[in-house]
Order: sequence, then C-alpha cells, then structure tokens
Amino acid sequence: MKRTNELIVGLAMAAVITVITLGVFAVGDNMTPGVTPFSRDVYQLHMIVLGIVTVIGILVFAAMFTSIYLHRKSRGAEAAKFTHSARAEVIWTVIPILILVAMAIPATRVLIDMEDTSGAEMNIKVTGYQWLWRYEYLDHGIDFYSALDRRSNAARQIGSGISPREVENYLLEVDNRMVVPINTRIKLNLTSDDVIHSWWVPDLGWKRDAIPGTVNEAWTLIEEPGIYRGQCAELCGKDHGFMPIVVEAVTPEQFRAWVASRTDDQAAVAAVEPVTEWDRERLMSHGREIYDAQCAACHQPDGSGMLPAFPALAGSAVVNGALSDHIDIVINGRVGTAMAAFGNRLEAHDIAATITYTRNAFGNQTGDLIQPIEIERLLGRDLDSGVAGPVTGAGRK
Repeated sequence: MKRTNELIVGLAMAAVITVITLGVFAVGDNMTPGVTPFSRDVYQLHMIVLGIVTVIGILVFAAMFTSIYLHRKSRGAEAAKFTHSARAEVIWTVIPILILVAMAIPATRVLIDMEDTSGAEMNIKVTGYQWLWRYEYLDHGIDFYSALDRRSNAARQIGSGISPREVENYLLEVDNRMVVPINTRIKLNLTSDDVIHSWWVPDLGWKRDAIPGTVNEAWTLIEEPGIYRGQCAELCGKDHGFMPIVVEAVTPEQFRAWVASRTDDQAAVAAVEPVTEWDRERLMSHGREIYDAQCAACHQPDGSGMLPAFPALAGSAVVNGALSDHIDIVINGRVGTAMAAFGNRLEAHDIAATITYTRNAFGNQTGDLIQPIEIERLLGRDLDSGVAGPVTGAGRK
C-alpha cells in the first residue's frame, strides 16, 4: 500500500512537470531571444526567473498532492493541533526573501543596461504621428516618413475587393523602412507630435513610449541582418492598429550605399522641386500617390470621408472653395477637429500635388494647379500667421 501511495504521488509530480515543460517549450509559447545583446539578456533573465518559479511550482504542487492524498480524512488522518511555529515562519519568510534578492541582482543589471544610452555610434530621432512614423537620421541628414504600405491600406478598406489573405505581411509592411547597420550601437530618441504612441519591435527586446513634449531615449545593437517588424503599442486613436514599424538591418557596406542613395534623392528634391513648374499630369499623379498614403485612411480612397470625424472631400465646400483657405487647412490643420497639420510633415511638392489632386478629383473640377514653389514660399513663413493673403487665386489655370 505504501508503494502504491508513493507511485501515485510520483505520477502526479511527473504530470505537473510534463505540463509545465510542454507549455513553455513544445507549444511555442515561450519568449524569443531576439537579435540584440540586450534582448538576449532579457531572455536569459526570463529563463532564470521561469526556472525558479517552475521549481517552486513543482514543490508546491507536489506538497499539495501529497497532503491531499496521504492525509485525507478517509484514511483516518487527523489535523495537528498547534497555533504557530516560529521556526516555520522564519523559514518561509527568509527563503522567499533570498530568492527575490537573487533574482533582483541580474534584473537590476539588465535595467541599468537598458537605460544606458552612452557610447552611441549613430543617432536616430523617431517621431510618432496619427498614424505614421517619422525617422530623422541625425548624423546623416536623412529625414523621411514611414506609413502603412498601400496594399495593406487598400485591403483594410471595406468593399475594396482585396482580401487581406492575399497581402503579404498584411498590416506589418510600410512604404519606407527604417534601415540600420548591424553591429552598430544606435541611440533612438523617441517623441510624438500629437498623442502618446509607443515604438515596439519585439526582436529588439524593448519598447518605449513616444510622448508629446518629451524625448525618451533607447538603444539597440542588431547583430543579425534581417527584417524585423513591430507596431505601435499604445492606443493612439482610430488607426492605432495601422501604423506598423519595419526595421531592416543590413551590413555596414549596404547601409553606406543606402545613405548615399537617400542623400542624393533628398538633395535632388531640395535643389530642383521648389523651383520646377509641374504640369497637370505630374501634379495629379504625384498627388494621388500622396493622398493614398497620407489621406485616404481618413477621407477614404474615393473621397467619401467617414462622418462625423472625417468629412467627404467629394463636393466639399472647402475643397471647392477659396484656394487660400484650403491650403491653410492642409498646412496648419484645423483646431477642434481631427484634421492634422501637414506643413511640418510633407515636402512642398507633396502638399502642392495633393491639394491639386483633391481639387480636381472625386468629381471636383476647380481647375486649380498649385506649384511646389508657391507652397515652399508659404512654408518659409510663420505658419501660425495663416496663408490667406499671398495665395489668393494662386495657380488658377
């Protein structure tokens, strides 16, 4: 009988160990090591703590099962009659304290490493907007926006006819990836231009809030080339679920080539676009691209809008009204509404083309063509002062 009891207790303990092991390792519900030294430190800390709590769990369940089976009333067991045991109370107080201290030492080291952004070889400023990201490479003079890619944006629209299953990396792809070199200590300065966002790429092992008026610092050092995807992890509004993050880690040689190509492109835009007169076809084509990437999420691809927050552009009194008022709203936004200010988000040629497109699409036929040089001149002023005077009737053809 004694052997039977021991066998039952042993089987119970084996069952508990098996369930815990399968849950952690076989099912795939465990954390992943990531691709940075810091993410691996977090993973190792997680495994240490997991090991400790697993052992504690096994001991507790083993004691519980043993007590339930061997000391049940049907076996004639009687509860011991005592009020307390000073020795037991000391033991079950001291041992947990020692365990917590043992876990706190490596955890503190990891937290200190997380906050130490010194020694950076590269600096990137990350700004969150509703609902896209802006990346400024402070050491290279590169500045661009990263938004949900067009295929995902089209597939998420009701009645688009595009199945999300047909879109690769649905809602996890962007039009412009954040490209970084491997084996480089990179400091990220995170902030926001409107509401609180949170920049999170699981493979990097951390996430940071992007808060208006505050700069939060973080760092990373990616050791393996690859593409790592994340999302905004802070509920930030209607399109919170549609502002993914894609980090592409490349070799230093590939990164230098990417920097050269981006620098050349931005220099060409800065030197040529403000003084170039665009024809109607070019304005409409580029305007549609910018509209689909920046405006369609709220005002819809067909300009029908989403009331009450986002009015229709088709037949809009603003779009078909005074050109100066339309430009003012696009550049400065409109207080008290969901309309954001795009004067600090988009280049002059992007704004000019988008306004031209919306005034000549969705059934609107104003005939207005707005040139980049006109917007460039307005953006050089204090935007808070408005744009009504100098642009009245601009671009009418």
